[in-house]
Amino acid sequence: MAEVGTGTGVSGLWLLRGMAPDAVLTSVDLEAEHQRHAREVFVAADVPTRRFRLIPGSALDVMPRLTDAGYDLVFVDGDKAEYGEYLDQALRLVRPGGVLAFDNALWHDRVADPAHRDAQTVAVRGLLETVQHDERLRPVLLPVGDGLLAAQLLP
Repeated sequence: MAEVGTGTGVSGLWLLRGMAPDAVLTSVDLEAEHQRHAREVFVAADVPTRRFRLIPGSALDVMPRLTDAGYDLVFVDGDKAEYGEYLDQALRLVRPGGVLAFDNALWHDRVADPAHRDAQTVAVRGLLETVQHDERLRPVLLPVGDGLLAAQLLP
């Protein structure tokens, strides 16, 4: 699995708990402090270090270096203004039958209101439209929390 936006390690820990015992989580974050904290969280939860790989840097610099069709799931919780570019990379990274997931898909209830035109809202709105019309994908938008967009890459 690949994750964009390590944050404090909370989502990574949940992903690790649901993964096969030999699977590896690759998590990318621009902030080294986030990754340091996530490492502490994973180790405190007794996750073996061989099960996660934390890569510091910009996701748009790191993702092109990851293996094509090498991931069952790509989870994105990064810079909302870059969601469209993350989608392009995630489509390359996920294997057929795999899932793309984007956090904050309702973006503080702003996405449905056309009056909101800030860069983040417009980018999330654009992501939803692109995924909805991409015939390679089977999407679902879950209105839980701040929204979760999930889409399966059809085999």
